[in-house]
Amino acid sequence: MTCRRPVTAGVSGTPTTLFALAAGSTRTAAIDGISAAGADPTLMAYTPSADAEILAYGRPVRAPVVPVSPSGCPTPAVVTRAVRERVGFDALVVDAGLAEPTGAATVEVDAAPGADVREPVAVPDACGIFAAARRFGADLPADRLVLAETIPGGTTTAMGVLAALGERRAVSSSLPENPLDLKRDVVDDGLTASDLDPGDLAGQSTEAVRQMGDPVLATVSGLAVGALEADTEVVLAGGTQLATAGALVRHAGVTDPVELATTSFVAADETARIRGLAADADLDLTVTDPGFERRDTHPAMAAYLAGEAKEGVGMGGALSLAADADVGLDAVHDAVETVYDRVTESARVSP
Repeated sequence: MTCRRPVTAGVSGTPTTLFALAAGSTRTAAIDGISAAGADPTLMAYTPSADAEILAYGRPVRAPVVPVSPSGCPTPAVVTRAVRERVGFDALVVDAGLAEPTGAATVEVDAAPGADVREPVAVPDACGIFAAARRFGADLPADRLVLAETIPGGTTTAMGVLAALGERRAVSSSLPENPLDLKRDVVDDGLTASDLDPGDLAGQSTEAVRQMGDPVLATVSGLAVGALEADTEVVLAGGTQLATAGALVRHAGVTDPVELATTSFVAADETARIRGLAADADLDLTVTDPGFERRDTHPAMAAYLAGEAKEGVGMGGALSLAADADVGLDAVHDAVETVYDRVTESARVSP
């Protein structure tokens, strides 16, 4: 774990933290075996919408599903919401190309769902999304901006962007066994369709996203660049997808300090190589262990210990905020159980 740079206090003298969730979709998620972000591939499109509602309201209110993996592992949004209920940080949701509507209030950056990365152009409006997010990031009233994502299939599109930039192609997975061979084949097909060799788009962040990425990466990198230009501290809350966003920030020519806050589950994943990705992009890495082994019989925590999910919806960043606020693990675990019970109960009573 690394030390953070000091945060400048707001007018009241207390540093203000804002948590921003970029929620979007890519048709890459429909490739069989790519993602576990949904119990049924036909319902996966609702996962980001439901995640946004859980973050905002503590349960789904409009989305017709509770995001779970095929084995029943709950969305990391449960953990992030649990920390929010203990810490009380402010949060907003950015519509970064949602395929299905959400009941959460959203900020628009004119993003549409991403195409399959194997098509010649994955995000036609990448430049416009990045520019809109950059302007919004520069105007946010916060001393610290914590950026998170929810997008099924996002580690594959992240690998595509890393390849286009000429960076190492290391990504994690929501599955216990990372389907790396499948992801590499998909990315290779995408490079061929876009007539690219690895590294051809080094120093061209938005073009790398346009040809090989997803709208969430355009949104997060734009928010980060805008915030940094406004002297706001930026924390990328997540795993290899947020490390990819960090690489995009660097390829855009921004050199300000940036933190990457992730979970011990990602750090322990040898396929993710998160420490190397962070070092490559000069990101200050913070790893937080949620200590779920203390409650390893509870379904909300047991699946993570078995290697599912690992990260998402800013779970690592939220856990880091809990540590900053001196909220102990027992309190976090109690809150996780409470939110889990509420979310699953809402699913049982829904018509």
